[in-house]
Amino acid sequence: MEQILQNRTLDAFVNEPNTDFSNPDEVAKLKAAIDKVRNELGKEYPVIINGERIFTEDKIVSINPGKKEEVVGYVSKTNVDMAEKAIQHAVETFETWKRVRPEERAAYLFKAADIMRERRHELTATMILEAGKNYTEADAEVSEAIDFLEFYGRSMLELEKDTHRLVRIPEEKNTMKYIPLGVGFIVPPWNFPLAICTGLTVSAVVTGNTTVLKPSSSTPVIAYKFVEIMEEVGLPKGVINFIPGDSREIGDYITGHPLTRFVSFTGSKDVGLHIYEIIGKTAPGQKWMKRLNAEMGGKDAVVVDETADLDEAAKSIVESAFGFQGQKCSAGSRAIIVESVYDEVVDKVIELTKQLTIGQGEEDYDVGPVIDEAAFKKIIHYIEIGKNEAKLVLGGDSDDSEGYFIHPTIFIDADPKGRIMQEEIFGPVLAMTKAKDYKEAIEIANDTEYGLTGSFYSKDPERIEYAAREMHCGNLYINRKCTGALVGVHPFGGFNMSGTDSKAGGYDYLKIFTQAKLYTIKDA
Repeated sequence: MEQILQNRTLDAFVNEPNTDFSNPDEVAKLKAAIDKVRNELGKEYPVIINGERIFTEDKIVSINPGKKEEVVGYVSKTNVDMAEKAIQHAVETFETWKRVRPEERAAYLFKAADIMRERRHELTATMILEAGKNYTEADAEVSEAIDFLEFYGRSMLELEKDTHRLVRIPEEKNTMKYIPLGVGFIVPPWNFPLAICTGLTVSAVVTGNTTVLKPSSSTPVIAYKFVEIMEEVGLPKGVINFIPGDSREIGDYITGHPLTRFVSFTGSKDVGLHIYEIIGKTAPGQKWMKRLNAEMGGKDAVVVDETADLDEAAKSIVESAFGFQGQKCSAGSRAIIVESVYDEVVDKVIELTKQLTIGQGEEDYDVGPVIDEAAFKKIIHYIEIGKNEAKLVLGGDSDDSEGYFIHPTIFIDADPKGRIMQEEIFGPVLAMTKAKDYKEAIEIANDTEYGLTGSFYSKDPERIEYAAREMHCGNLYINRKCTGALVGVHPFGGFNMSGTDSKAGGYDYLKIFTQAKLYTIKDA
């Protein structure tokens, strides 16, 4: 263990480098991994409860969104009885797991990070086929998952040593320690099905909690591979219980269960608020107020004033809006431009967007499919709404004959109060509007129920200071895109309906899954 822990400190943390796909050898390795994963298509995957693999007749069918007739895997579904069994085993395991030394718990994460490095291309390939990501997006997600393992492991080591600056008084020794809560219900999303699944789960586990993990039904296979890695490192059975299933059947049951201590969720605002409502009600036999760690989306804006580098701003707008088909809670789905440079920025954004290629992720196109039929229909519906609210200048086309493809779509002269400027679309749709000056632009940026990320482009130091103070979002980026938060560098979380602002990827994040216990020893 000492060798594993060596040099694992927060001060020594460095973000995992992404693969250099300009190197033909790396491209060849990834293509070989895609072929390997393709040979496993249609495989069956079990529920895992207390280490027991359970295959059920009822299955989740995970498909390739770019080739919708291609089944990635058949994943067994958990019913309510099995969910109850998982909770009971998690409760039982908690009594031993909470007593495992923090250094040992952290060591499991470090071992898992090493295995992810070894299996990097396989994990990337799985997300390319199951989530419709291209090379860069999928590979960067593996890096983020590794970062969560390394950073949260290190954070646990620091948290264990955190003695606080308690006021000292004569004749007493006072100590405060962070102890785990209990059983956590982990509900990750489909858009970052490895990174967020890893981050939500291991942050709870490393702090001494046990978990029941329900992956998204759109991307359960990559979640299974994460659990498989945690088993490979020797994590005790029952610490992570893998329970794929229907949210309507088991989600509310687990959320409302008296033995569930907290819920970690990333997903839509509506589902997050539904969870919030359930955990606010005390179930019979429940002895605590449940905690909610929720990230619920955004309607993020890139604001550009007339002093900005317009080429860089336009590039940022395109990357923020259309990276992974706009299926990011941090996506810059609004661009708010000062009117004196509005037309120029619009032209630049249109020209850059026209250069984007559209096709299968496994062929590394810039823009791939959206995740499923429901998302496809929802986005098309919003495009029709946009045609009545603004001027369509690019895109709007779609094709679901082979997969769920929607061309990058740009609306200009949008009404700041319109639905395409106010509601989260979660697809490759950008709405642009003008403002008389930078202050009005910031007012428009703030005028949503969300507050996750935002960008401000300007060369004026006073305006930058104003934006830093007045733009109301959890992660504000000056003169760079509003996507791409790095673990440890950009602790991530937002305001208002964007969630609980828990700041994932930050040192304090682990405290969410603990309770502080003070003990006092009086001198004899």
